[in-house]
Amino acid sequence: MQRWNGWGDVNIHFHLPTRGLRILQDLIGEGRARPDYPLEQLIERIPKSRLAPHPLISFDPKLRLDHAHGQSLPDWIGLRAGTMQRFPDGVALPNTVEEIQDLFGFALSNNMVVIPFGGGTSVVGHLEVPEACRPVLSLSLERFNRLVDLDSASRLATFEAGIRGPQLEHQLNARGFTLGHYPQSFDYSSLGGWVVTRSSGQQSKYYGRIEQSFAGGTVLTPRGPMHFQAFPASAAGPDLRQLLLGSEGRMGVLTNVVVKIVELPEIDDVYGVFFPSWERAIHAVQTIAGTDISFSMMRLSNPAETMTNLALAGNERQTTLLARYLHFRGLSETKACMCLVGFTGSRRLTATARRAAFSIIRRYKGIRVGKPMGNAWKKNRFRSAYLRNTLWDLGYAVDTVETAITWDKVTPAMKAIEKSLHEAITPDHERIHVFSHLSHVYPSGSSIYTTFLFRLSETPAKTLEAWKRLKQAASQTIAAAGGTISHQHGVGKDHKKYMATEKGAIGIQTLQKMFNHLDPGHHMNPGKLLPGDRGRRTEGRRQM
Repeated sequence: MQRWNGWGDVNIHFHLPTRGLRILQDLIGEGRARPDYPLEQLIERIPKSRLAPHPLISFDPKLRLDHAHGQSLPDWIGLRAGTMQRFPDGVALPNTVEEIQDLFGFALSNNMVVIPFGGGTSVVGHLEVPEACRPVLSLSLERFNRLVDLDSASRLATFEAGIRGPQLEHQLNARGFTLGHYPQSFDYSSLGGWVVTRSSGQQSKYYGRIEQSFAGGTVLTPRGPMHFQAFPASAAGPDLRQLLLGSEGRMGVLTNVVVKIVELPEIDDVYGVFFPSWERAIHAVQTIAGTDISFSMMRLSNPAETMTNLALAGNERQTTLLARYLHFRGLSETKACMCLVGFTGSRRLTATARRAAFSIIRRYKGIRVGKPMGNAWKKNRFRSAYLRNTLWDLGYAVDTVETAITWDKVTPAMKAIEKSLHEAITPDHERIHVFSHLSHVYPSGSSIYTTFLFRLSETPAKTLEAWKRLKQAASQTIAAAGGTISHQHGVGKDHKKYMATEKGAIGIQTLQKMFNHLDPGHHMNPGKLLPGDRGRRTEGRRQM
């Protein structure tokens, strides 16, 4: 059963080792644990629906609560503290395209807002119910979870868009194939959600980002269906698929998706490496990224994250032995940088890639520690998100910011982002723990993924205010540094104010005109993605 006010399965817990808690308390102080707001009381506060009865729409208050949020920190504050104010008026769980079309007709004729709902894992406010006079319908794709077709000759698979990661891979693996798209939210996020947010999986260097895997599909817009055919290639004008990618529900409801698939690989190994300094580590990673070496991932942690990861490892004996070994090899505990390097594919090609990569790693004094560290990461890569639950229960909030930027700016940007977070927390006379890693590398640059932990405040309002100040400081720094406001999480509500800097005025106007054409009544997930769009269009009949 999925937890109603946190991440994941209620039966899965991520234990924080004693050493990790002790370090956290030393760094930022003892947490301020707060009791959770009772589910029953929150349900009692959900207002009566403004919708007229419809056979496909449920008004169950718990279902409305579950579809009122994603997994952003403001969402968590609203759930844990009971301050959430806005809820969809109803939730629809259609089984067929015809039922979605029926719901569209009902929504448009009654001037409703429609929010497409996939896995509910958004961390940037995609699912926030807008402040609008119009009633709001959450349209869940939960039952759109089937494999429609698999063309093994063309290596294309067609799925309904609501299918979640584990279901998708189970269907493909049974036939000898994989999509290989593994975001940290893999267990709960949906294929359609990956497409409309331009998601990136952890091994994207081998399998590709979702825009490289996406071949076609169908989206139902308020003006009618748009079909994107899965051509191997086409020079017939601009590629309209690019309009759908990253559209975040503004175009309509994505119902089915055609993806490129590959055969299950012979080898899928991840190795642990330690470098004596950040400077040597980033030069090694940049050098490898600029070659034709066939690696599947490189994940480089800075010294602060390396220390944190080792503290969270749990097995103090093994961690102590590793620290002694690294000290024996001349690595400083305060400067060492951990790197995970993955190789995926055939036995022959991965062996060649491994030799070439480790030759460069040795050149930069990297020390290889083998596959155990990589195996531990693979085992826990989808479980580490549960640490958010544990930390909150102990009185700590945790969030992330991420960007992608060219190699010449990576280190200055990382340092500036971390500095901005430290400075933003000081007005509260608080401390913050900040650390970063490069999670995806490209020939021209890299993503930067920065995590920050701070104590909960005395009130939920103060915690939210602290988060807003931290988020704004980091986002402004990212924009000033020349990075994208989102490498893999999308835009949603939290990032939209920075879109004009990235797209330019004409770019924003072009997108707005396109959405206005497909959705002239502003019914589809308004208030997201584009700056200045608050989703408050009120003309039309209000359903009471």
